[in-house]
Amino acid sequence: MKLILAIVQDKDSNRLANEFIDANIRATKLSTTGGFLKAGNSTFIIGIEDERVEEALELIKKTCQSRKQYMTSPMSLDLSIETQMPYPVEVEVGGATVFVLPVEGFHHF
Repeated sequence: MKLILAIVQDKDSNRLANEFIDANIRATKLSTTGGFLKAGNSTFIIGIEDERVEEALELIKKTCQSRKQYMTSPMSLDLSIETQMPYPVEVEVGGATVFVLPVEGFHHF
């Protein structure tokens, strides 16, 4: 048995949850916040049999695509520059960060 932790962007989380339901993969979804962009994301916790890990990873890969997005860069604290305007910076968001961990024990009470 394995434990999959999948961190996905909020824009992809509902579609991924539906894909898991359709594939009869049980997952717990937690609302979380990313550190870099301080944007909302979701973390899925999935306990799954070893032989179904690749199936779950394929669903995540298919559903959670990365995309480009513009964000405003933070203003510098350098006070020697008189007029500083924040400017948009293109960043890549989305996709998924996935951890697959071995499970030593599983208990359902």
